[in-house]
Amino acid sequence: MQPLSGLDASFLYLETPSQVLHICGLLTLDGSTMPGGYRFATFREKLAERVADIPEFRRKLHNSPLNLVHPVWVEDESFDIDRHLHRVAVPSPGDRETLAELCAHFAGQPLDRARPLWEMYVIEGLPGDGVAVLLKMHHATVDGVSGANLIAYLCGVDPGSLLPLPDTEDNPSPPSHLDLLRSSVTSLARRPIELAKLLPDLVGMAPRWLGRALKRTGMPVPFTAPRTSFNSTITGLRTVAYASLDLDEVKTVKNAFGVTVNDVVLALCSGALRRYLRSRGELPDEPLVATVPVSVQDRTENDMGSNQVSAFFASLPTQLADPAARLYAIAESNRVAKDHHFSIKPDMLQDWAQFAAPRLFGLAVRAYSALRLAEKHPVVHNLVISNVPGPPMPLYMLGAKVTGLYPLGPVFHGAGLNVTVISNAGRVDVGLLGARELVPELWTLADALGSEMKDLLEAADGVA
Repeated sequence: MQPLSGLDASFLYLETPSQVLHICGLLTLDGSTMPGGYRFATFREKLAERVADIPEFRRKLHNSPLNLVHPVWVEDESFDIDRHLHRVAVPSPGDRETLAELCAHFAGQPLDRARPLWEMYVIEGLPGDGVAVLLKMHHATVDGVSGANLIAYLCGVDPGSLLPLPDTEDNPSPPSHLDLLRSSVTSLARRPIELAKLLPDLVGMAPRWLGRALKRTGMPVPFTAPRTSFNSTITGLRTVAYASLDLDEVKTVKNAFGVTVNDVVLALCSGALRRYLRSRGELPDEPLVATVPVSVQDRTENDMGSNQVSAFFASLPTQLADPAARLYAIAESNRVAKDHHFSIKPDMLQDWAQFAAPRLFGLAVRAYSALRLAEKHPVVHNLVISNVPGPPMPLYMLGAKVTGLYPLGPVFHGAGLNVTVISNAGRVDVGLLGARELVPELWTLADALGSEMKDLLEAADGVA
């Protein structure tokens, strides 16, 4: 059997119709590079052949008796590519706004849990030979890194090839009711022992971690973020925008100031958020707080599950007017926050998530939404900002050159904005997804990233 890890399963338990927890990737393609030109029938045929070799696209959930333990992955023996692949056309004029509006509609729709947890929309009607693809995959199946890898496995470095696949095992057939019941009983019997093993680490770590946070010698403390218009209860309506920056320009700023690429990314986001909030008359006097997911694949001792992540809280000094001052402040804050974050075992989130209870989590998040508690307690964090490594070379998706790759992460009650960044063949592509009623002017925020890049380049010239 292939049981979901507790962290993977948590994304199922925390999902509601208004808080859908899948990850999307919007890819813009040049259809003219496909051998013989773009034809949907050819695209479908190639996709069906490739998916047949990638087990992650054919696995579905199989619940345990009474849902006493986490579900398991099994082969969908009635898998049909046409239940997952959809052909649509963007409304005229086919510009970025209409494309984003169409993607926002699809991004707000939940996935069917009776089938493998992914969908792909091939979007035609773009100018010239342009085609777009929106791929949705549930967060229970991928994190940012593994999601990017799965997209890469649908691509090649030239129109006529595909990247080699790693060695993987086929999905198992659905287990018998008796086998699942036996496994459930065994797993439940081990829970007290597993809990006893984890408690000493938590008891020893918690005072040190909290002590640094309260002394302001570590990352920002949760529940201390200033309230903004996107820190409220969300609905299922979404808005999407995207932007693309030059990676060499990001590196120019990085080298001039002696910081990291991630520091520059957070500085760009901080400056764009400052512009956005100031234009709305709601710029707070205190820094914003962003949750930044961090991959632990190279540090974990637990290779179970699709989500190999932890996270830290980052301070975004939007109250500072000078872009250089913001970047220096972010670099120093990140240095301290990462040191604070690395004092926590990389497997701690994964280990404790094993005790996630489906009914309890489901009831809690529904009550939280219905009572609109996100508007009544202090703000935990303002938004999520994720930075995912991407392909250094141009890729061709099933023969069509990828001209843009824009990741779109989920939003949550209390944090209705997600900014996800990925490097892509010399570019830095940025996908923004927001709760529509909380962030209605998302293109204003996306366009501000380019303006911030210009300001940071000017500041870098002054340092050099």
